[in-house]
Order: sequence, then C-alpha cells, then structure tokens
Amino acid sequence: MQNKLEMLRIFKVVAESSNFKEASVRLGVSPQSVTRAIKELEELLGEPLFYRSTRNTTITEFGKQMALKSEAVIDQVDTLLRPHKNTDSQQAEGLVRVTMSSILGRRYLLPALTDFLKGYPGIQLDLRFSDLIDNVVADQMDIGVRVGFFNDNRNVARRVNEVKFHIVATPELIAQTGMPLTVDELSKMPYTGLVDHNTGRVWPWTFANASDYLLASPTFTTDDPEAELAAVLAGIGYGQLGDFMCEEYIQSGKLVAVLQDQSPKPWGIYIYRPQRGPVAERVRLVFDCLVNILSDAAYYRK
Repeated sequence: MQNKLEMLRIFKVVAESSNFKEASVRLGVSPQSVTRAIKELEELLGEPLFYRSTRNTTITEFGKQMALKSEAVIDQVDTLLRPHKNTDSQQAEGLVRVTMSSILGRRYLLPALTDFLKGYPGIQLDLRFSDLIDNVVADQMDIGVRVGFFNDNRNVARRVNEVKFHIVATPELIAQTGMPLTVDELSKMPYTGLVDHNTGRVWPWTFANASDYLLASPTFTTDDPEAELAAVLAGIGYGQLGDFMCEEYIQSGKLVAVLQDQSPKPWGIYIYRPQRGPVAERVRLVFDCLVNILSDAAYYRK
C-alpha cells in the first residue's frame, strides 16, 4: 500500500485534472501509478471517488467533498514541514517576478498586489501582463497565473478557481434580432470575435452540446478583451465572455445571457511556479497572496 499522504496528493491532482492521463503528466508518474493510487484510496475509504468511462473521468459527490478536505490537510502538512528559516515574514526581501493574464491581472490582481506590497516593504514585484503562452518568458518568472487548461509538468500548478463563459448581448440588440434559441440561429446574428495572441486567429466559440463554432465574419474583431466587452456593451454584437468580465453587467441588466443550456465546460484558473528547488519565503508569500485572491470567487465577480 502506498503512503496515505502521497495517495491524497495524487488524488488532489486528479481532482484538478480532466482525466487520469493529464494528472499523470502533471505528477511526472505513469498513468498506472495514478490509477493504482486512486484504487487503493477508494478501497481504504469504501467509497468511489470517480466515475470512469472510456472517454472521460467525472468526480463523484463524495470525491468533491474529499477534495476539499484533502486540500486543507495537505496545506496543513506542508505548513508544518516548511523550514522556518525566517521567523518574521515581514522581513522577507528580494525580487519576485510574476506573469499573468492581462485582463484578470489588471482588473483584480494588480490592486491587491499593490496593497500586499505595503505590508512587505522588502519585496519588489516585476509584473508581466500577457496572454501569450511563452515558455521563454515563463521560464524567467517565479510565479504565473493562467486561465484555461494546464498540463505543463515542468511546473507545480494549483487550480484555484474557474471561469464560466456566457453568450451575452444588450437587451436592445436582442429586441432587434430576436432571442436566439439555437447555436445555428445565433450564427446568423451579429457577433464579436477575439483574436488569440498565440495563433493570430479568432478564438472559436465553444458549447456544451454542439461543435466549436469558428467565427467566419464577426461584426467586430479585436485582440483586446476590454475592447470586445465595450463593443458588446455598445450593442454591436453578441459575445462569448468570461463571467469575471460580464457578470456585473448581467446582474445590472445591461447584458442578457442567452443559450445558457449550451454554456461550455468552465476553464480553470491556475497559479503555478517552476519546479526548481526550495521556494524562497518572498515567493511563497506572493504565491499565497494570489491563491487567497483568486480562491475568493466573490472578489473578482463583484
């Protein structure tokens, strides 16, 4: 039987991954080792943690509760075993380099990090705002924040939250075009497009029960999420936006979410750091600050 704490660590990574194979890549072990650890943990607990099929793996309700409990246990153990070389964290000093998603970083992380610096005058921050998946830049960073999917086993990654996507438009545009009831109807209406910096092409729209829709002729195209939001708010077209961008406007009635039964699977919000030895106190402090900010869904959806 494997070490129980190690089984919990493996289970936590599987719970944060889309399947066992992705988890094995992130852990740097074989898929068989992951499967064996989960099987032993299920036998130990007497409850299934995942529903398995040939196509995907879905966590059970019991598994969700275990994931929450195990994260707290692992954090407590890591805290207990962390070397206490610096007993006064406020005396931590040095440079911490952070790369982060541009809109999430500017809107929500920058204000919190500037407040953080007031409590730790010895720490300097070098912040890089980019949506590019650039390994050269990432390799020079101490911490990264990414929205989407993460399977880079060179890094220690933690999924701290998720982004849900909505198709939204102004009430005036919906009154003009009529409420779209299907993806096919939506495709015939004016819509906006966002360019992926990594490919130079417009991001396709994704749906729960339909194929990805490639935007052939958007009414408005941009590579800036803020500009796309402005266009949608101006009634130029329908847009597929993350909840942290549009939730406040849905709540106020300025935007209306349509085809909600077709909302795609949420994307993860990940905080990661390179696997390169012990973590400096200044890096740990910034990492924990980012975890606390992004774990609070109300913070960036208010």
